[in-house]
Amino acid sequence: MRPRKRFAQHWLRSDRALNEIVAAADIQTSDRVLEIGPGRGALTRRLLAAGAAVTAVEIDRDLCRYLCRTFGDADTLLLLEGDVLRLDLATLLTGRDRFAAPNKVVANIPYNITGPILETLLGTIAAPTDAYERIVLLVQKEIGDRLCARPGSKTYGALSVRVQYLADCEIVAPVPARAFSPPPKVDSAIVRLMPRPFAIAAVNPKQLATLVALGFASRRKMLRNNLKACIGSDRLMQLLKELAIHPQARAEAVSVRQWVELSNALDREQELHRASAGTSSLDRRP
Repeated sequence: MRPRKRFAQHWLRSDRALNEIVAAADIQTSDRVLEIGPGRGALTRRLLAAGAAVTAVEIDRDLCRYLCRTFGDADTLLLLEGDVLRLDLATLLTGRDRFAAPNKVVANIPYNITGPILETLLGTIAAPTDAYERIVLLVQKEIGDRLCARPGSKTYGALSVRVQYLADCEIVAPVPARAFSPPPKVDSAIVRLMPRPFAIAAVNPKQLATLVALGFASRRKMLRNNLKACIGSDRLMQLLKELAIHPQARAEAVSVRQWVELSNALDREQELHRASAGTSSLDRRP
């Protein structure tokens, strides 16, 4: 089976990297694992050997046939042909007790759809999902750096805030391009995501998502300039002072916690304004 460019296929052939992925997933015999893009089954074989029930979703029809021949009628493997971004997995797995409601995701995903896959697995700030307890992915190193970046670093951005609001993120190990066949043009990294509610919940998640998007819209501008469309300059300066954020700070200097606190403080102010407007309206009644 030769890799196909249109499916962004690169076969991971490093035993060390494959073993590190499985170890990071901490597979238990009770686990139900979703694998996206099993390819030729190198990772699939290790997941099955670890005792997991594996639902593997492969978009390449020829690879599906190859996998069927390779794994035969293994009773702990369910192979689904299709696009993971389009399949209704919940419906397809209903009634399949051994495979229903996967609790972990372990995959060497196609790099060209990393963003949509992350959103499918984690949801968004405004609409998070809690389907998985652990997600281990092999991603482009640049993306891994962004997912796990700390405030103040060059790689810290809107993606960092969105994902870290939804999950704890950790780079498990780097994976060089030579670990693949054919080698991609970029190095890779194994990342582990542990979905959980954030310590401080956003009262208005949609507002938080909007603030983050606006804040990082122009990285070279100060936060007060990027957010002036939704917060008055004077009030924003007061909020930044209250939250111990430097008045000339740019978005990359603001931690996830501070983004949430800023959103919640703005929400409280808006609520007080609405309450005050309602009281004034009542006072004006004859």
